[in-house]
Amino acid sequence: MEMDAKQLYEKMVDFKQYATVLLAVGVFFYLGTIIPSETKIMTDLYIATGASIGFLAGSISFFSIAKKYRNQLIETEEGQEMLMKK
Repeated sequence: MEMDAKQLYEKMVDFKQYATVLLAVGVFFYLGTIIPSETKIMTDLYIATGASIGFLAGSISFFSIAKKYRNQLIETEEGQEMLMKK
């Protein structure tokens, strides 16, 4: 069952927003690991680094899913019109 262009466009926008939020959270965790602090415990650094990597990997995967939906929209005439309009 093929999705219509409006649904594909909405999913593309949603996944881009999810990816942007995950990217922002991942960057904040990364900044928490590189900003010097006197009370840092190594396990906290490892947890923050792991969380940063996890959020950044999720962001990359959501951006790739959004790109897949964008490519599907480009293949249809109705999808091209939607992309040009918005």
